[in-house]
Amino acid sequence: MKKTHFVIILSSLLCIGTSIQAQEKWDLRRCVEYAIANNVSVKQADVQARLSKLTLNQSKLQRWPSANFQNSNGFQFGRSIDPATNGFTTDQVTFSQFGLSTSVTLFNFNSQKNTILGNELDAKAQETAVTSLANDISLNIAAAYLQALLSREQINISIVQINQTREQLINTRKLVDAGSLPELNAAELEAQLARDSSAYIAAFTTYQGNLLSLKAFMNLDPSVPFELDIPPVERIPVEQLADLQPESVYLLAVANMPLQKVNNLRLQAFEKYVKAARGNMYPSIGAFGNLNSAYSSAFKSLPKGANVPIVIPIGYTGSGSALNPNVFTERFIPSGSQKATFGRQLDYNFRQSIGLSVNVPIFNGGQARTAWQRSKLNYQNQQLQVEKDNQSLKQNIYTAYNSALAAFQRYQASVKSVQTAEYSYELSRKRYDAGLLRTIDLITNQSNLFRARLERISNQYDYVFRMKVLEFYKGQGIKL
Repeated sequence: MKKTHFVIILSSLLCIGTSIQAQEKWDLRRCVEYAIANNVSVKQADVQARLSKLTLNQSKLQRWPSANFQNSNGFQFGRSIDPATNGFTTDQVTFSQFGLSTSVTLFNFNSQKNTILGNELDAKAQETAVTSLANDISLNIAAAYLQALLSREQINISIVQINQTREQLINTRKLVDAGSLPELNAAELEAQLARDSSAYIAAFTTYQGNLLSLKAFMNLDPSVPFELDIPPVERIPVEQLADLQPESVYLLAVANMPLQKVNNLRLQAFEKYVKAARGNMYPSIGAFGNLNSAYSSAFKSLPKGANVPIVIPIGYTGSGSALNPNVFTERFIPSGSQKATFGRQLDYNFRQSIGLSVNVPIFNGGQARTAWQRSKLNYQNQQLQVEKDNQSLKQNIYTAYNSALAAFQRYQASVKSVQTAEYSYELSRKRYDAGLLRTIDLITNQSNLFRARLERISNQYDYVFRMKVLEFYKGQGIKL
């Protein structure tokens, strides 16, 4: 029964280990690239960057003259003014009016220019914000990735522990069967093997949970086969801690970190918006032009030919029966007429205008001044945001440095602890083989070694991650 139980445990562990090895491998770079490509927040930031570019392009186009075409067609009934003749009529009139207008701003105290410059800076800030978000995702992925690597190493340590216990159990079972040792020795080792197997299952479950967490960060479907490419932790390159002094790292970070670049670009943009808003408080000069024509069904004929003089009576002299129309004036009228077709009317009614306009804001409900004051407050608020984020960055770097220093010291201590535990275990195993040590004492030393190894690998990965955080702030990115 005990042997059957032992075989079942080993078979289960073998199957689990085989399934781990059969999966597709993902290294850190692939995980980061996939996460950035599929992260919803990154996609939203990219959309926002494109919206900013549209705003920039639209503000540039505002420098060019605007052009608009107008057309209206309709019927008029009753007494009304004919839109083509400008005279009263009671007939039903069909009319059409056409107009083409243009206008352009010639001078507005650089308000348009500063708006464009501000929009250019804001567009650059939005593009950099995408990079900043990708940086944050990279750091989160690296943390989850290293956590998964740690739990995978803990599985390997558990397997070593199981193999040691199994080997000791096999040797002890031979001695028990030969009558050299009591059955209690074998029973204690079988119990230890069961505990080691349970620890392995717990480590494997933790590993699977860490993989699911990593998939969640990556926005990867949990059902997708997934296994990490595991580099030996001792081969992961890290800089010397002495080369990552916090003040020097901060000076590099404040100049190169995407978030700080975003803040500075937005600060410059708000400065331009302040100037643009102030320009809107002063007069602006523009030019305009118009082309218009009209058609009306009331027009039956149009003048044609050269004008000829005619004499028209405009007054009388005398009184009573002696009243004579002898006061005249001379007028010129066309010598002929022609049918008022649609095209002829448009040509006859065609008129043009061109001119300059001046817009002086005197009182408009305080809109211009309020907009200027609001832009100044936005600028001040961004200054405070820059200061706040720089303070947080400095605090994070100093905290990361202290954490890395503490992690390095813990790792060094755990290395010595493993060396001591290995030496103690080797001595106890030799004494046990010689029959000079109880099984429970051997198991205790073996458990101490197991815990020391787990602590060492945990401290080692913690140290590597802390160093990678400092390298990240230094501008070296995240790489293993």
